[in-house]
Amino acid sequence: MVLVATPAPPSHAAPFSTTATTTNTQTSHHHSHLLHLLNQCTSMSQLKEIHAQTLRTTSTQHPHTLFLHTRILHFSSSHDLDYAFRLFTQIEYPNSFVWNTLIQACARSNDRKEQAILLYKRMLNEGTVLPDKHTFPFVLKACAYLFALSEGEQAHAHVFKHGFASDVYVNNSLIHLYASCGCLDSARDVFEKMSVRTVVSWNVMIDALVQLGEFDDALGMFREMQALFEPDGYSMQSVIRACAGLGALSLGMWAHAYILTRCDPNVASDVLVNNSLVDMYCKCGSYGMAQRVFETMEKRDVTSWNSMILGFAMHGKIEAAVEYFTRMVNKGGLSPNSITFSGILSACNHRGLVGEGRKYFDIMVNEYKIQPVLEHYGCIVDLLARAGFIEEALDIVSKMLIKPDAVIWRSLLDACCKKNAGVELSEEVARQIIESEEHTVSSGMYVLLSRVYAAANRWNEVGLLRKMMTDKGVRKEPGCSSIEIDGVDHEFFAGDTSHSQTKDIYQLLEVIEDQLGSIGYRPDVSQAPMVDETIDGKQHSLRLHSERLAIAFGLLNSKPGVPIRVLKNLRVCDDCHNVTKLISKMYNVDIIVRDRARFHHFRDGSCSCMDYW
Repeated sequence: MVLVATPAPPSHAAPFSTTATTTNTQTSHHHSHLLHLLNQCTSMSQLKEIHAQTLRTTSTQHPHTLFLHTRILHFSSSHDLDYAFRLFTQIEYPNSFVWNTLIQACARSNDRKEQAILLYKRMLNEGTVLPDKHTFPFVLKACAYLFALSEGEQAHAHVFKHGFASDVYVNNSLIHLYASCGCLDSARDVFEKMSVRTVVSWNVMIDALVQLGEFDDALGMFREMQALFEPDGYSMQSVIRACAGLGALSLGMWAHAYILTRCDPNVASDVLVNNSLVDMYCKCGSYGMAQRVFETMEKRDVTSWNSMILGFAMHGKIEAAVEYFTRMVNKGGLSPNSITFSGILSACNHRGLVGEGRKYFDIMVNEYKIQPVLEHYGCIVDLLARAGFIEEALDIVSKMLIKPDAVIWRSLLDACCKKNAGVELSEEVARQIIESEEHTVSSGMYVLLSRVYAAANRWNEVGLLRKMMTDKGVRKEPGCSSIEIDGVDHEFFAGDTSHSQTKDIYQLLEVIEDQLGSIGYRPDVSQAPMVDETIDGKQHSLRLHSERLAIAFGLLNSKPGVPIRVLKNLRVCDDCHNVTKLISKMYNVDIIVRDRARFHHFRDGSCSCMDYW
């Protein structure tokens, strides 16, 4: 229902008099002139002049005057939202366009999204105008940004109530809302029930899957979409992000080639698309390709530089990370933000550069006035603790303005374990982990603390920890590694025997073990699972670690000269790290391993991490 002001009947004039006709014509010309001025308006100062002229020279009872006010409101909502709100209060009978204009402006603003929801509630309470199909996308957008699931669900109910359940734009907004709030099942339900879908519908659903880490499903849905629509830049951006999450380099390269050959040139030069490509290549182990994409970008934003700095950091390229940080500040004309310093601190951490880490942390706080968050504290604490400065790390933790999380305490416990910091300190840190994680204490804490007890020959405590893990149902996360061969992803778990080439894989592992023994290799069992009691048991467990199975499979199936790329869900243990270095030399092959913490590039018997990870 649209309400407009009703013109007042003319007084003391014949309905078809010459005077009335002339007056109406003049009024019509005047409104047209004001509308023309509004269409040419480029600034708020001009708008205010036109608004003042409208108030002085037009009648509020004339139907065209309301239209002029809606145009003034529309312009001001994009340039001065406070002015738009003041104008809104002066419109006696706002129609749905007026309400929608203001709701949309709030939904798009940086700091007034909550007001979009409040305006919608006010619109419902006043009841003079009903929401229409243009209202809901704006309201749902605000709900998605604010993670206001309850309000979004109420709006969803109103969508049904007012008969817009089949509107494609409204449904696209609902999918986005539920995905933003982590409700994947609800997002799927909306998508599956849509009678009509556009390419935007598919893009929103694919993006929802990527956003929630369902990368395989996202790529599967992309293949379905290709049979119906030509992918656009948004589609390809989601595909690239999915490839980054899976470490699927060959598919990511296909997506890159598709953009260059099949998409509009504007897509190939789009900053967001290129940022996604840089991130994807870095996460797939090809920082060289990421660098090439970055250097050919016509335009770069802060995210472009951050992606490259973070990429160098995860590959242990500290010199390159520092160089790009310097270029960003001195030549790029951009100020580093919180994410930039996460990257540079992470780079320092991966190389163990304590002095550099302290310097950049100080620059962040004192020069750029950036308040540290948990990620920054985590980097500097881990850097100091692993380098042996445990007391300094603890001092930083005690002075943090925010409560340290379990990740920070685990990094301290890991350092205590490796640096033999003592049982009492390790126990105190373990207690902090338990308090931080509350009901979901991870197996890592028990494993690390058991190693502390074992190093101190306190085997009773080791046994008690094992029993505690059993009683609480705590299980060590199984190692899982994946490798991509000819575009097909192969996954291996520790001790896996389910693969079709299992027999060949285990035979090759036996050959490798014999070769390692002949050059004097001796297993490092210090990080074998604590449940293995005998040395033989520990050695057998190490032989079956998931990355060794994946590497063996890669040796059997990769083409000569092509690097073996392995993704692992856990940190690489010391023994597997040593073995992989030796394999790279024995078989003259480059091996790239992405573990939970970083990338390792193995070549000719050495690793890019310089044995510090």
